[in-house]
Order: sequence, then C-alpha cells, then structure tokens
Amino acid sequence: MSLTSQEILELLGQTDALKTGHFRLTSGMHSEQYVQCALLLKEPRIAEKVCRDLADKFADEQPEMVVGPALGGIIAAYEVARSLGVPGIFAERENGNMTLRRGFNVEKGQRIVVIEDVITTGGSSQEVVELLENLGAKVIGVGSIIDRSGEKTKLTVPYKSLIRLDIKTYEPEKCPLCAKGLEVVKPGSRQTL
Repeated sequence: MSLTSQEILELLGQTDALKTGHFRLTSGMHSEQYVQCALLLKEPRIAEKVCRDLADKFADEQPEMVVGPALGGIIAAYEVARSLGVPGIFAERENGNMTLRRGFNVEKGQRIVVIEDVITTGGSSQEVVELLENLGAKVIGVGSIIDRSGEKTKLTVPYKSLIRLDIKTYEPEKCPLCAKGLEVVKPGSRQTL
C-alpha cells in the first residue's frame, strides 16, 4: 500500500527533514521552509518505503537503469533501482558539468529513469537527462520524492513525484523575513548563485 501525502509529511516531520526558519536557497531566493531530504533518507526503513513508492510510478515503463544526480539523488536513485531490480548509478560534476565517472556507463537505447530527492527547478536533473541522451540512452522520465517546483521545471521529459510542497520563496530584497530582521541560514550542500 502506497504512502499518502499526509504520511509522507509525517515522515518528513519525524526525521526533521522539513525545517522552518529563514533560509537562503541555492538559487539565491529566500524561504521560510527548507527540505533536507538527506535526513529522511538516512533512515534505511523509511528510505526503502518511500523510494519503493517512487519506483512503482515507473515500473510499468520498464526502466533498465536508474541514475541520480550527485549528491542529493544518490540514495534515492539507489533505493529506486533496488526496488525495480535494475542497476543504479549516479552522475557527478566535473569541471562544472555533469558526467559519468567511476567506471559508470550507459548503453545506446538503454531505458533510464533519473531520480532525485527534491526538485526545485529541475536544473541538475535536466543536466543528467541531457548527458544520458547525448550518450545515446533513452530517458523515460524524471522522478523525485518531493516536488518543490510549483510546476515550473526545466525538464524535457515526463516528471513524477510522491508529494508536492508549495513553499513560498522571496527575492532577497522583497523578503518579509529579512524585513523582520531574522537571521538567514544557508542550508544544503551547494553554493548560492
């Protein structure tokens, strides 16, 4: 039985993955909520359950491999691949560009799904889609646990998620949290643009 949106929200809360405060996002925008999916995925039983539900969204399309963008997509992609019974690899940045390293490769025509933990703009996932298509693979879709895009992604392939979170973002000069004098925190692993 699949998890409901409410159950996923409860898991995000239990693992402290959905944070409230004043955050500067990778995009440079500000927000009063932030999702740190790594805190959800650090729990193997939860990661397995959530990613199994995500895998089910692609099972009928019979992917032959799952690829995740490093860093956020590595665990989610691995768990989805495990659930589907196919290989799972990851792409990572080298000189600013997504690439396959560590002996990873794809075959021409291979049916691949790209899996990420959270999608905001879809930029990293789209870079992986383009990498894989340039290598001759057939990308059948992108999936994420959480969709923060507000239906505004850069993706050129079908996209599926388990839950959509509508988290308001603000330009720094129009941020009501800044106007209140609240200290801003830069979470996550990437530099702000």
